[in-house]
Amino acid sequence: MNKPEVNTQHNVETPHGVLHVTLHGTRTTRRPAILTFHDVGLDSKSCFSPLFKFEEMQEIVKNFTLIHIDAPGQEEGAAAYPTGYQYPSMETIAEMIPAVLQFFNFRTVIGVGVGAGAYILSKFTLANPDSVEGLVLINIDTNARGWIDWAAQKLSSVTSSLTEQILSHLFSQEELSSNTDLVQSHRERISKASNLINIELLWKTYNSRRDLNIDRNCTFKCPVMLVVGDQAPYEDAAVECNSKLDPTTTSFLKVTNSYVFLFSPAKLTEAFKYFIQGMGYMASSCMTRLSRSRTTSLSSSYSMDGSRSRSRTLSQGSQGGQMPPSPSQTMEVSC
Repeated sequence: MNKPEVNTQHNVETPHGVLHVTLHGTRTTRRPAILTFHDVGLDSKSCFSPLFKFEEMQEIVKNFTLIHIDAPGQEEGAAAYPTGYQYPSMETIAEMIPAVLQFFNFRTVIGVGVGAGAYILSKFTLANPDSVEGLVLINIDTNARGWIDWAAQKLSSVTSSLTEQILSHLFSQEELSSNTDLVQSHRERISKASNLINIELLWKTYNSRRDLNIDRNCTFKCPVMLVVGDQAPYEDAAVECNSKLDPTTTSFLKVTNSYVFLFSPAKLTEAFKYFIQGMGYMASSCMTRLSRSRTTSLSSSYSMDGSRSRSRTLSQGSQGGQMPPSPSQTMEVSC
């Protein structure tokens, strides 16, 4: 008999303060939990609901426990921090995550992070490689801000409101110029947030991040899937990150919009299922092939018994793609 699903909120004590965490799904420790971390200007609900409520994602939701972490003071309805409050650094927030795993009695997780959340999960993974079985990094920037970026940010802080600065982090210039309903809804939500001072503190902390110093000799020990939106503010940074990672354990997925959860949930869901299958989970899951453009290629090394076979390239028109690729692959998809 299946255990009932739970959807509960918790305040988890850590060595560096309290984290608001939402637990969802079938509570089981036989598989890693899927642990998410949101971006600046969002909380776990506004960031991940479009993806994990997507119909085709329910197969994953039913098979894994979801642990959604809110950065300090970012959860909906959080009280505003007092003037002069010392907000934790990116490194400190990453150091709070092990206490969450211990609280829920999970030994390992599959991390899913967006923007600032992707950076935090990267820090956590580098410091705790045995705790992470796989990592999905969306719109990641592993670099510290350079002097030019720092100067541009200083100028922006004078000429633009906090809300507009964050919107330019979340959306491409084209999307901002179009001023879509989605952009307008986020503008209204952020500008009217009761914890706007908290959002500003996280924004400043993220902009003060240090370089992760990732390269082929100092990298993640687990499979990684990088996802970035076409013309997203951090598209170049994600491409650069991809060049620094081990190509035999890295997948790279490019989608057409910056806000990948809302505009490309089907593509992201299917890629995520392939990613999970490559780690040996959900082997019986029903799959369809990812749509491929003329420029798409899929280079992978796999065999039916899970052992490595010779590498081959599947281009448009190939009849490949019927088997889920293992983590030992580099995948570039434009969809």
